[in-house]
Amino acid sequence: MKKYIIYIAVLAVGFLLGWMFFGGNTTSTETVHKHNEATETNQMWTCSMHPQIMQPEAGDCPICGMDLIPAASSEEGLLADQFKLSKNAMALANIQTSIVGESVSNENLGFILSGKITENEDETATMPAHFNGRVEKLFVNSLGERVHKGQAVAQIYSPALIAAQQELITAYKLKASQPQLYNAVKNKFKNWMIHGKQLEEVEQTGQVKNSFTIYSHVSGVVTEIAINVGSHIMDGKPIFKVSNLNSVWANFDVYENQISQFKKGQNIVVTTKAYSNKEFKGKVDFIDPILDSKTRTVKLRVVLNNKNELFKPGMFVEGKIKAVDSSDKEEVLTIPASAILWTGKRSVVYLKSNANEPVFQIQEITLGNQFGDNYQVMEGLNNGDEIVTNGTFTVDAAAQLQGKKSMMNKKGGKVMTGHEGHLGMNNNSSEVKKPLNKNERIEVSKEFKNQLQVVFNDYIKIKNALAINDIKELKNQSKLLLKNVTKVDMKLLNDKKAHQHWMSSEKEIKAMANLMLNTADITMQRTYFKHLSSNMINILEVFGVNKEVYLLFCPMSDNNKGAYWLSTTEKVVNPYFGGAMLTCGDVKQVIK
Repeated sequence: MKKYIIYIAVLAVGFLLGWMFFGGNTTSTETVHKHNEATETNQMWTCSMHPQIMQPEAGDCPICGMDLIPAASSEEGLLADQFKLSKNAMALANIQTSIVGESVSNENLGFILSGKITENEDETATMPAHFNGRVEKLFVNSLGERVHKGQAVAQIYSPALIAAQQELITAYKLKASQPQLYNAVKNKFKNWMIHGKQLEEVEQTGQVKNSFTIYSHVSGVVTEIAINVGSHIMDGKPIFKVSNLNSVWANFDVYENQISQFKKGQNIVVTTKAYSNKEFKGKVDFIDPILDSKTRTVKLRVVLNNKNELFKPGMFVEGKIKAVDSSDKEEVLTIPASAILWTGKRSVVYLKSNANEPVFQIQEITLGNQFGDNYQVMEGLNNGDEIVTNGTFTVDAAAQLQGKKSMMNKKGGKVMTGHEGHLGMNNNSSEVKKPLNKNERIEVSKEFKNQLQVVFNDYIKIKNALAINDIKELKNQSKLLLKNVTKVDMKLLNDKKAHQHWMSSEKEIKAMANLMLNTADITMQRTYFKHLSSNMINILEVFGVNKEVYLLFCPMSDNNKGAYWLSTTEKVVNPYFGGAMLTCGDVKQVIK
């Protein structure tokens, strides 16, 4: 019995010792696990474009829909202006850096200019009328037709010529006795550019001709016709214009800040998509001394040999030209435009301060000339510096979030982002303000809706062009929109209220399309698009089209004032930022 009691006592002591040695470790392990779990749980997530957003877990930004990124949590060992991003944030925002200092010589730098082929106006001539009359026949009918000197171009009836022929017949009979009278009448016809067989026939037959054929005194390709059959001509007014296309002009646009880099006599290489494997050499022949105040450009002209008629007036071309100061071999420092943030006169980039860690700080720079997609750096950077070249706006947002110096905040410190009062930012509100007062729907014919659908399709193409910064396509579609709005038949609107509603909106739509067509400033085009959208929304609410249309809103557009646009799908493709924030916005209404 004593033996069993001893065994039980030893076993109890063993359990006690085991708990003392191993039980405490279990608690420690659990504590560490819970601590790590808590650390992971405390990771906050923010939006690169809306740093005021802070959420405890990953997801989408409630404003613009962008993926949230981890917020930096530690800045130990960093200087006052420096801040750090996590590697995860770097990857999610696709932040990329490049080393500054791969400098190139000035002789390798140059500009790429966009231009257009036009007639050489020095080789252009006008065929004018030399007397008053009416066109009975026209032998030159189409543009591009070749005309040779002495070729018959038109048959003209003129009362003045009929009276003059009577004088000629009488003077011809008195030629022997009154030669001066005869010569005076002949000179009258000579001044009218009428001579030769036509006059001889009148003299010899004694019969008055009802009409005279006029002949071209110039040769070339017809580029303009000012008359047609039945129209009246007047002494001195043009009949048609011809151009010698053996040489043409290539007119290029040069921006105001680039003017100093060009001079007369510079070599230029011209290319065109029509002959992608060919290059054409020329020289700068003329630089317009007057600046276009609307486009802030001047015209640079190049005369091109065109004996093979490869260049057609109206053709788009590109010109590659070296800068004026490219003759010296000085090395220049250049950085890509994607690295630069502009705010007024300030230009800034973000330096990567630590080669091994994602630590950044803002750096103000002074820019020189633009060379293609690159800018010359005059001050602020050195060879070997590493700068952000992709995701610059994201890095700037992170700087704002952490109270560091940023593009809009020179001194640092937490700043208000300007979005706190936007629609949807009030978490206590369960409703979003209605974007529009709902208009009363007016029933219209199917034919009118079909015509309106064409206009709406043009609007959508303009919206798509803005989303990718395609100014050329934007202008093409604006021109088409103008054309198709004009084709909408108001007679299909029988209701007086509908007629008045369409009239007022049509005027605004045409005005905005015209403004977009006649400006090259895409920022202004987006402003005009906002007003165009407002009128299109109004029209669609009143008349409708043959499909569902989605009304979207972005609070950041138009300098944080917010802007609406229309779409045929629920997918957000924002036209107000040109690819920088394509997903900013959400659906506010469905127009059926």
